[in-house]
Amino acid sequence: MAEPNPRVLLGAFIRAHRERLPVPAKAAGRRRTPGWRREELAEAAGVGVTWITWLEQGRDVSASPQALARLAGALHLNAAERASLFDLAGRRDPVEPAEPLSTLPPSVLALPSLVRVPAYVLDHLWTARAWNEPAARLFVGWLDAPRTEKNLLRYVFLVPSAQTLIADWAERAERLVAEFRSDFSRRPRDAAMGALVDALMAQSPAFAGMWRQQTVLAREGGERAFLVPSQGLLRYEQSTLIVAAHPEVKLVCLAPIPP
Repeated sequence: MAEPNPRVLLGAFIRAHRERLPVPAKAAGRRRTPGWRREELAEAAGVGVTWITWLEQGRDVSASPQALARLAGALHLNAAERASLFDLAGRRDPVEPAEPLSTLPPSVLALPSLVRVPAYVLDHLWTARAWNEPAARLFVGWLDAPRTEKNLLRYVFLVPSAQTLIADWAERAERLVAEFRSDFSRRPRDAAMGALVDALMAQSPAFAGMWRQQTVLAREGGERAFLVPSQGLLRYEQSTLIVAAHPEVKLVCLAPIPP
């Protein structure tokens, strides 16, 4: 297979989905190809026929997010297909992501109980929604008591014991802020995320300083160290898994590293 060219892939994608559309009821005359003609797609999307033609030919033409959004609507793309259209075009979809679920399915909430190592589920606000007993024993002051604040960022920046438990607190805290900003940037108009950031900015000078740095990092795994008073220094390998049906939800697992 030759090296893929995104413009060629985009053109093939548009043509394939155009040809899948049912022939318009008002269409007249014999057709050599299935689906819609380019003229019909251009009219439905409010764009020029030449623009459609050049896109399908894989030419280097400008495709604004707004024009792509109209094209996605005219092609009747589902959510996954629409995401592929924008990915291939190298553009960001102007439509906000779907609102995260306020109530997570039982199958998602049960995930931590399926593993033996410390594990917990975070929602889009990074609030723990489910966790297992090993996680509760490790994260004293966060997951061990039913009435404590369950937001990870609030715990790290507002609960003093977190700075003792997390061995390399300053480095981990800075990275958490950068990783949360990555999620925040996908939902810049989310009122709950904005309120969380505003509250932390007001209550934690450390968070405020890190947030103003505008650092953005993808969430990744790696070694994590915790200083547990009764056990000493414990090291874990952290892995974060994204729930496919709910991409804003994360399952975090900590596999113990032998001493």
